[in-house]
Amino acid sequence: MKNPFRYFNSSPEIIRLTVMMYIRYPLSLRQVEDMLFERGIDICHETVRFWWNRFGPMFAAEIRKRRVQHHSYSNWRWHLDEVFVRINGETRYLWRAVDHEGEVLEVFATKRRNRAAALAFRKRAMKRYGRPKIIVTDRPKVLPGSDECDRECRRSGMRPLA
Repeated sequence: MKNPFRYFNSSPEIIRLTVMMYIRYPLSLRQVEDMLFERGIDICHETVRFWWNRFGPMFAAEIRKRRVQHHSYSNWRWHLDEVFVRINGETRYLWRAVDHEGEVLEVFATKRRNRAAALAFRKRAMKRYGRPKIIVTDRPKVLPGSDECDRECRRSGMRPLA
């Protein structure tokens, strides 16, 4: 793999520091510029924006990859909900699974809002991210509760939630 920093005059450490400061803390581009200037790094706010657009997705992919490799992704509490959205003029149902840190784990769009769609969404999310200890819902009628979930898991050969 080629070095993504090869055409830049700044060191990769400075680029990483700048992008991570902008992503991690609620700072504007000019605030990041001012903080770096106080530390002896003279760059423009447009440079911060350019680096963020160029390297932000790469850093995010590295973080996600590291999380999955070490199995440190959130496995203990998920929030599941569904939202009505219009896609090409038609109403669809958008199911989302969000972990306790606020990171969206899975998104699933369906034509119907029924039990089969809810279980397919849950099964897909659990297959990819493992089983959560707790699932928090807004109690829609189509999304089974924990007792029904345990029965459904036993029927499909999966271990019920603890």
